[in-house]
Amino acid sequence: MARLLGTSGIEITPIIVGTWQAGKSGWVGIEDAEVIQALRAAFDAGITTFDTAEVYGKGYSEQIVGQALAEVRDRAVIATKVFANHLKYQQVFDACEGSLKNLKTDYIDLYQIHWPAGAFNSEIVPIEETMQALNDLKQQGKIRAIGVSNFSCAQLAEAAQYGRIDSLQPPYNLFWRGIEQDAMPCCVENNISILAYSPLAQGLLTGKFGADHQFEEGDIRNKNKLFQGEHYQRAQQALAKLRPIADRNQCSMAQLALAWTIAQPQVNAIAGARNSDQAVQNAKAAEIQLSESDLAEIDAIGRTVTDHLDDNPVMWNFAA
Repeated sequence: MARLLGTSGIEITPIIVGTWQAGKSGWVGIEDAEVIQALRAAFDAGITTFDTAEVYGKGYSEQIVGQALAEVRDRAVIATKVFANHLKYQQVFDACEGSLKNLKTDYIDLYQIHWPAGAFNSEIVPIEETMQALNDLKQQGKIRAIGVSNFSCAQLAEAAQYGRIDSLQPPYNLFWRGIEQDAMPCCVENNISILAYSPLAQGLLTGKFGADHQFEEGDIRNKNKLFQGEHYQRAQQALAKLRPIADRNQCSMAQLALAWTIAQPQVNAIAGARNSDQAVQNAKAAEIQLSESDLAEIDAIGRTVTDHLDDNPVMWNFAA
């Protein structure tokens, strides 16, 4: 089940637990105790790899992850991220110290640049300066590998001039496939692991939201393009066609979507879980072997949604 993270020698699992929701910001109805149980249940079910970020709930998600994994730290792989407003040399060091403290650990397995400099109106910092800080942290043993998130192929190539990049974390799922044209070929060529976030399209691919579903106020999904207008209608039609394939493979819709994702070149899937049951079900997706014909059929169904999307790589209308 284990796979290698780039050329770092670090072993990761094809399914990774995402913990954006543990920070509570942008999510509704999240309970700490349930999240901690979910993280432990995921570990017990064979998932060793956990992804968080300093910006999720301003460090709260990292604290929850640190708490949940304290007893198994030596067997867990923890990935976190430095935000776009902390990319100057000293800021990277300070952010890393903050994350180490939150996670109650003395090293981070994978430290990632969350968004390129300039994103969210942050200051433009030369990538060389940020990479210098990351290389120095690596030298000091505070981080084991360097990754980037939300980078294009060109941005990835530029960062790689100044140090080894072992992973890219982009949004990727059956209904959101921009990286296939741009970053995926780069990653395959340079042996960079892809850690796909939103592999279930924020729950859309689970099939649990009906045609007229309304999300609560404050739910991040209200801004997700896939949940709007014609895109949502097309997604519903695609889900109806995916159901028989899930039935045939005796798995849930969520497991089918995850199994398809991790069958793509270099791709691992980061899936969040609100409770233990979801965590265990996600872990089981790694055991599903989809046939070539199933993969081709799923691929074609996914395109009925993705062919109608524009080229903007961001899944949310944050400005809206």
